[in-house]
Amino acid sequence: MADASSFCPWWDEFRAEMPIARNWAYFNHAAVAPLPFRTQQAITSFAEQATVDGDTRWQSWSRGVGRARTLATQMLGCDEAEVALVHSTTEGVTLVAEGFPWRAGDNIVTLENEFPSNQYPWMNLESRQVETRRVSTRDGRLDLAALEDACDARTRIVSVSWVGYLSGWRADLAEVLAVAKRKGALLFVDAIQGLGVFPLNVKEIPIDFLAADGHKWLLGPEGAGVFYLRREHLELLRPIGVGWHSVVHAADYGRIELNLRATAARYEGGTQNMVGFIGLASSLELLARYGPAKIGERVVAGIVSFELPGRDALEFKKRCLERGVVVSARSGRVRLAAHAYNSSDDIGRLIEAISG
Repeated sequence: MADASSFCPWWDEFRAEMPIARNWAYFNHAAVAPLPFRTQQAITSFAEQATVDGDTRWQSWSRGVGRARTLATQMLGCDEAEVALVHSTTEGVTLVAEGFPWRAGDNIVTLENEFPSNQYPWMNLESRQVETRRVSTRDGRLDLAALEDACDARTRIVSVSWVGYLSGWRADLAEVLAVAKRKGALLFVDAIQGLGVFPLNVKEIPIDFLAADGHKWLLGPEGAGVFYLRREHLELLRPIGVGWHSVVHAADYGRIELNLRATAARYEGGTQNMVGFIGLASSLELLARYGPAKIGERVVAGIVSFELPGRDALEFKKRCLERGVVVSARSGRVRLAAHAYNSSDDIGRLIEAISG
């Protein structure tokens, strides 16, 4: 007998992996995504092992964490030595903001409508006499000319989101990179709203730094994300939060020598969120089955924001919840964020909520 999945589109197979779809029309992946069933199983298994066997399972858990790194590496098209596992996008931004060799009078250029995580770490450099320049946007869209005009000879880093968290505008990273290089600056990308649903090969588009937590489009648990830097920048950033895991002899606790790893793992510091990364690995395995190219073709525009004249966005969000529909309210707008497993039935429930 033929596999039943051969008679249905691949996204139906994907949808079957998402228990959330049984009860909810979920359009909130730009905030916190639901977990796939396989990820729940991985996390539950960890909890059971930790309860029954303690750290006798540590080596197995460590391999699970390594699997997350490998899958993230494959998704980005880079080398494993260029990927660190971090707790959040903010941590990734901070590794660059605090580790970069700034000089008084330098500046960093970003956008005025960036998520706070891609603004505050840069603004915090004011005490080191580093200026943060926030470029205006037009209807949430990145203006390349305005971005370039904001840069000068003292611009060290340009930092932008791949996909805007409110507008859903997807930047052409190749064009943004070209602007940064013309100005002699490095490019940092906040990829949390795009990684997993759109393809990005960092060898083809050689950005310098990237960070993304896994709890949105990657369908992972909170507190488990990735940080990428081009290997040529490994010695550029002063490691922040150095700990036992940062050194070559990480497991030799009695040997105190600051011999840093020759990989991005030097930025990982101390004890990791093992259960989080084991869960993330399971989610990445699911996404790898279909690939960002195929997922991106179906999603097209993951984030859509709109106003409802005469209606309060927060009240509308509450009304949707009563009808089994999950949306966000951001800056007075309703924000929708659909993943590839969402169906026409989900959209129908949303339309009913808007019409009601």
